[in-house]
Amino acid sequence: MLKRTQLLSLLLLSLLAACDKPKPAPLPPQSVASEYTPVEAPPAAETAAPETGSAKLAQSDDKGKKVYDTTCVACHAAGVAGAPKFGDKALWAPRIAQGIDTLYTHSIKGFQGKAGMMPPKGGNMSLPDADVKAAVDYMVSKAK
Repeated sequence: MLKRTQLLSLLLLSLLAACDKPKPAPLPPQSVASEYTPVEAPPAAETAAPETGSAKLAQSDDKGKKVYDTTCVACHAAGVAGAPKFGDKALWAPRIAQGIDTLYTHSIKGFQGKAGMMPPKGGNMSLPDADVKAAVDYMVSKAK
């Protein structure tokens, strides 16, 4: 059995490897407008209707799924390092019972518990706190 520090080092290394972001495609070259070329004004922005609660929830769920699929899946799909498996109601129930604010704090700042550990922001420190919260909301919604 690996020592605890070796296990944590292996986990962090695998998380860092999973966080490799693809480089964005280069932008196409822009043509240079001459001084005689008329420039069209951009189309007027439409006034957006206020979002309803269900629209906000759907956007949050979409963001949460995207973050889960790119970061959280590395541990929560297989239960690596004691992570509760995605959708496993029995494993998530005691964590959900602690309250959503506790889950947010543990997910953002990291946590070392009896059953395992949670690295801060799932090992992806570039994630905004709001994205981490969206991922937590998404996982909790699938475990209720």
